[in-house]
Amino acid sequence: MSTPPFSSVIRTASQDRHTEAEQAPFLNDLLGGRFGMGAFTRYTEQLFFVYRALEDSATLLEADPIAGPFLRPELRRVAGLERDLRHLLGEDWRDRVAPLPATERYAARVREVAASWPAGYVAHHYTRYLGDLSGGQVIRRIAERTWGLESKGDGVRFYVFEGIDNPAAFKREYRARLDALPVDELEKRRVVEECRSAFALNNAVFTDLGTLFPATA
Repeated sequence: MSTPPFSSVIRTASQDRHTEAEQAPFLNDLLGGRFGMGAFTRYTEQLFFVYRALEDSATLLEADPIAGPFLRPELRRVAGLERDLRHLLGEDWRDRVAPLPATERYAARVREVAASWPAGYVAHHYTRYLGDLSGGQVIRRIAERTWGLESKGDGVRFYVFEGIDNPAAFKREYRARLDALPVDELEKRRVVEECRSAFALNNAVFTDLGTLFPATA
């Protein structure tokens, strides 16, 4: 039997964690339009801290043979998040945002692996950015419709990948890089486990948000 591509191994191994995220009460109510813009804004705040950790750390890894090929400039999200938060909270938004405890743990783990384990950083890079190119677009459309945000405008800039004309082709190329990751089988197993951990850290953020915005019956 042929060995499945590494990208398929990751996707299969993390499917249960991905399903858990999709079923998080906070996310379900957010996507169901049962929360006001305050919940969407608080979610956007938490994304800012996670992506700042990802993209600040990227400067350490640009020349790394393992992580470097994944650091495409068209994926960067922090500038869009800054525009979104300025729109949602005002010019003083930096003084008004704060990470939740789960977000702090998530960002700390990203920085930890970036500093010591490039393949582990790739696991976090994959779970975030490919998710943005897929399910993130559903969140964008719902946010525009539910809270009257301008289509692909400030407030949802985070979800707009202006430098990627063909998301499907981009995701295929990204998965091909995963399949060619220059590490041995033991390291690949560690990467798979870190992907699962990344999903768990993300799900913990949803749990924290759920304590601020209790789920509806």
